[in-house]
Amino acid sequence: MPVPKRRVPQSRKGKRRSHHALKPIQTVVCRQCGHAMLPHAVCGNCGHYRGRQVMKIEEE
Repeated sequence: MPVPKRRVPQSRKGKRRSHHALKPIQTVVCRQCGHAMLPHAVCGNCGHYRGRQVMKIEEE
């Protein structure tokens, strides 16, 4: 089984891991209620998608 000959420097390790950072979730505003939601998805607050009522949301 191969074993590394020398220790990997922190700079090389950092360059390799430079693209591993988590990106924030992109959200859009619902046209109907103004609630934040994921793009291309039904609004969980009011049940609208692209200006149409798609889901029936029960009010508490």
